[in-house]
Amino acid sequence: MNSSRNHHRSDLVRIATASMRERGLEPEFSPRVMEQLATITGTGRESGAQISNLTGLLWCSIDNDDSLDLDQLTFCELLADGAVKLRVAIADVDALVGKATPIDDHAHLNTTSVYTSARIFPMLPERLSTDLTSLNAGEDRLALVTEMVFSANATLVSSSVCRAMVRNRAKLAYDAAAAWIEGTGALPAAAAAVPGMEAQLRMQDNLAQQLRAQRREQGSLEFETFQPRAVFEGEKVIDIRQQAHNRARQLIEEVMIATNGCTARFLALHGGASLRRVVRSPERWLRIVELARQYGVALPPEPDSQALAGFLAKRHKADPLRFPDLSLVIVKLMGSGEYVVEMPGSAPIGHFGLAVRNYTHSTAPNRRFPDLITSRILKAVLTGQPAPYSSAELADLALHCTGQEDAAQKVERQMRKSEAALLLEARVGQRFEGIVTGSTADGVWVRIFSPPAEGKLVKGMAGLQVGEKVRVKLESTNVERGFIDFVRVE
Repeated sequence: MNSSRNHHRSDLVRIATASMRERGLEPEFSPRVMEQLATITGTGRESGAQISNLTGLLWCSIDNDDSLDLDQLTFCELLADGAVKLRVAIADVDALVGKATPIDDHAHLNTTSVYTSARIFPMLPERLSTDLTSLNAGEDRLALVTEMVFSANATLVSSSVCRAMVRNRAKLAYDAAAAWIEGTGALPAAAAAVPGMEAQLRMQDNLAQQLRAQRREQGSLEFETFQPRAVFEGEKVIDIRQQAHNRARQLIEEVMIATNGCTARFLALHGGASLRRVVRSPERWLRIVELARQYGVALPPEPDSQALAGFLAKRHKADPLRFPDLSLVIVKLMGSGEYVVEMPGSAPIGHFGLAVRNYTHSTAPNRRFPDLITSRILKAVLTGQPAPYSSAELADLALHCTGQEDAAQKVERQMRKSEAALLLEARVGQRFEGIVTGSTADGVWVRIFSPPAEGKLVKGMAGLQVGEKVRVKLESTNVERGFIDFVRVE
């Protein structure tokens, strides 16, 4: 049933904070963290022959409209014979956040920033993640730079890693950058103000699209998941919008995948243990085969990412309306990603979904603890220092980070449900068009199209099949628990 009062953004913050604690995540920074933070008076500063000065390059960042924790910058240059050199700079968070300090302990506990629409729970204090360790526009920052050379057909020729000082010349946002790339909008003002940045972005986009096509040929899986976010106007939720996967997002996705692969290979080459991000070959592959058979497609009896990618591409083209629901089913059958330790000389497990053999998380040290771990290991290799973590420590961290990431995702999923319930609580009795997304022993689930929200069908379930369009009436909402109940109407 509906609550006796209307809910607001502050209620979502309260619910999210409680959900964090219930799942073993700490929503607030301790006094010890704040004491350490007070001793940090400026950005990381180091000099010497091992720190390259790359501040003169046309670096740019592309992130969400509201992102202030900037982890990476990108830069391309054209070489002879159509080859391209891509540089990706990653914030050197370790320069200010030492291992086993109070700030590091908090980051280790949560292992990730948790993003809900009403409140972000950052892994690091915002004075660091959005300022002193963020690659902010117009500021010199220490970074780890991966340099990759690709041939004219986007084949990786060589790669290396170095430490450097960099400066962000243009802070850009996904949607505005994508509108320009796709020809539906003007060049963003931040890019237009920098001579040469327009050509720079075109070069990055061209390379990213080549890399994307190459990964598709190798069997990279393309999903379309249902993850709408609430839009606020002060304390009030005014809308829920599904995030578009546009060309600018694809650009960053591709160069980060390339960077993570080169980082993994660099660490393997230098013979130390490292933390890898893997998605194993699906143990429930035969259930995926059976699902594909229902659509008239025969998949091989053994896991085959290329065959699965082909099936997904056909279904997306044939039925885009239902594709998010099919994507979710396949993702669940594949199993979630995990962190593992790779020892020197061992065969890489790989990432089944991305169709890559060598993969780590290294590109978001302000937001993910595994990336900070990898950053420290990289710096030790580059400076000739002992490894900062033993193999036993890494094994414990792999299990811990996998578990805490799962907890964070559960918080985010719960809050998306509560956000939708809040938006809809004033619309009880209204009717909506929707589609049946699931049918289990617990009930039948329906996703309505506008606003994009999912709820349970509590009356009129008989005879419905997954994928069937339905008309429903909103019966009740429960913001605290994230429940939305519908009844079927004609």
